Amino acid sequence: MAGKIPATVITGFLGAGKTTLVQHMLKNANGKRIALIINEFGDLGIDGDLLKGCGIEGCTDDDVVELSNGCICCTVAEDFVPAIEKLLGRENPPDHIVIETSGLALPQPLVRAFNWPEIRSRVTVDGVVTVVDSEAVNAGRFAHNEAAIDAQRSSDDMLDHETPLSELFEDQLACADMIILNKIDLLSVDQANELETSLRAGVRSGVQFIRAEMGAVSPRTLLGMGIGAEDDLPSRHEVHHHHHEHDDNEDDHHHEHGHDEFETFHVSRAVIDDVVAFANLVVETIRDHDILRLKGFAQVGNKPMRLVVQAVGPRIETYFDRPLTADEKGKTNLVVIGQAGLDRVAITKALAG
Repeated sequence: MAGKIPATVITGFLGAGKTTLVQHMLKNANGKRIALIINEFGDLGIDGDLLKGCGIEGCTDDDVVELSNGCICCTVAEDFVPAIEKLLGRENPPDHIVIETSGLALPQPLVRAFNWPEIRSRVTVDGVVTVVDSEAVNAGRFAHNEAAIDAQRSSDDMLDHETPLSELFEDQLACADMIILNKIDLLSVDQANELETSLRAGVRSGVQFIRAEMGAVSPRTLLGMGIGAEDDLPSRHEVHHHHHEHDDNEDDHHHEHGHDEFETFHVSRAVIDDVVAFANLVVETIRDHDILRLKGFAQVGNKPMRLVVQAVGPRIETYFDRPLTADEKGKTNLVVIGQAGLDRVAITKALAG
């Protein structure tokens, strides 16, 4: 691995806190030149916008590459490899590359892509970090355990096997070198211990577990693992078996893994007048329509600061992050993510107030 630029893959389910983890890492990078590749499900770059113009020293817009043409594990040839090549070809290449996948991406095909001839000799997977929403998994919402399967079976009379959500979660755990139990402060000590014990039982030996609040994990912990994960693919077994090993005659992006089970769409509306009332409206809409994830930006009245809205299930977080740009003034832009079959018309009407 001598001479190769290390890359860290950060994966995790919808709303687990990947972007918050990356923000904390950047704020504490201490001069390390970190380039980011951000993949989002849908073309409104909420996570990318949170990192671009963030005001963090050493993090410029040129250091953030957004891939929004589809799930990163499905667009390896078209998007991911060219993005890596562009970063490696810079006059002053980064010390480290961090890849934040969408909440629907399978990590194994992405790690496999580091064996492509175009990049194999120049970059290596330092490690795969899976971020877990501890409260959600403890409640069985996005887990592979019996509680999660029962909850998902109750909404589908035809379901008699693992759902795409649970399989996706298992794949993200199976590929991990480090598992971040994020939002651990929302659990009791006993709940946290039980959750870690349960997850440890289903992963490879030697996987590190880190407990975190608000993604506060030191870059010294996240970066520099030196794993070389692309050379260790057999141990990172996949629940899904639709992937083709890449060779010179076959593209690696012909697999399918149930993205049709999910859908995403945008909702735009005018400025909001009251943060609390709007948050309550969002929570009510999520509950009424079984939305998995909602995120976006809003202007509040005449306030000059941009309001960030992040919701996972019925739990919502809002905060002001920076001044509005000219293009953002007078607008509220939201992304809604859920399982296929969402009533877009009703959801849009509800969020319009």
